[in-house]
Amino acid sequence: MSFNINVKYPSVEHLRLRAKQRMPRFAYDYLTEGCNEDINLHKNISDIRQIEVLSKYLTDYRESSIKKELFGETYDAPFGISAVGLQGLMWPNSPQILAATAREHNVPFMLSTVTTMSIEECAELTNGKFWFQLYYPKNEEFRKDILKRAWDNGCRVLCLLSDVPTFGYRPKDIYNGLGMPPAMYVRNILNACTKPAWGIETLQQGGMPRFKSLEKYMPEKMDLQQLGMFMDDFFDGKLTVDRIKGIQDIWPGKIVIKGLSSPEDAVTALELGVDGVIVSNHGGRQLDAGPSSIATLKPILDILKGKMTVMMDGGMRNGPDIANVLASGADFVFLGRPWMYGVGALGAKGGDQVAQILKREFLQVMQQLNCDKVENLTDFLIKEAPSIKVASKIAK
Repeated sequence: MSFNINVKYPSVEHLRLRAKQRMPRFAYDYLTEGCNEDINLHKNISDIRQIEVLSKYLTDYRESSIKKELFGETYDAPFGISAVGLQGLMWPNSPQILAATAREHNVPFMLSTVTTMSIEECAELTNGKFWFQLYYPKNEEFRKDILKRAWDNGCRVLCLLSDVPTFGYRPKDIYNGLGMPPAMYVRNILNACTKPAWGIETLQQGGMPRFKSLEKYMPEKMDLQQLGMFMDDFFDGKLTVDRIKGIQDIWPGKIVIKGLSSPEDAVTALELGVDGVIVSNHGGRQLDAGPSSIATLKPILDILKGKMTVMMDGGMRNGPDIANVLASGADFVFLGRPWMYGVGALGAKGGDQVAQILKREFLQVMQQLNCDKVENLTDFLIKEAPSIKVASKIAK
């Protein structure tokens, strides 16, 4: 495995610190904030790091492979780039950078409905190999058109977002004017002026980012107040069984429900016959009083393991974190913030930097354990993460 990185930033944490220096405060806060007091955000990380794995040295071990098959595709690593909204606000052109990174490193890229790159441009950059995360549009005609655009442009895996029935209460976003409707306060403008790299690249990309996949459905020349009203009217975050069935009737590809945290919802997903789930709490951005993503993984695995693909998102910041989650039984994982730290720190080179770091760190764990393939990581687990308690009738 080649390893040619900027040695000034050899870890995701180094990249985060550099990104903080280069990004305007409102953009950095939007990326790093959870909700309320950020309690669940921090639990996502700390609970993963309570997991322990144990090496088995005196074995007939030859080499480790970090390749992983998922929905008929063989990827070069068992992790992907998660959907992130408003990426271009945090760093100009960042979804384009990360889509190209996914293609170069052969990992899945998930496009958000509310990010700043269009479905069509994403398809071009990924050669049509991308996943699409759907915020549920209220209008049936628009909903069908978005899905048709995704399918016609090569997307074969659709992620239905389930964990945003309402937006989390995010004090920093409110203070910074990033609520709905958004506002650009003078202090934000002044702070942006102190971040010349961000400002120059923003101007080179045509100014403040836009929701490019949605522009087709927007009235022209909306101000910020009108944009907020449009977004509020366009989407309905509540994902119901009937709505999932309606999408199953028209989407010919794989369907994954993202945002599950309860065993009850896992049972429903099984009854619906979807192809997979992503256990997630939206990066700790929705419910501060809830459990971490890893704490809900085991009860959901008890119901779904071997019956559908079970993935996880949230709390992973490095290769050992990824290994811990896969050792706990997840089939695949997605990360969001680490990729954004990379582009915030190094711009166009940031995606490649993160991909190389994560691959190398993860491979080193595999080699240290004497684990030959990703599927066998569960054999090395000796200490599980904290887990939510589940009524026995649900667990069965």
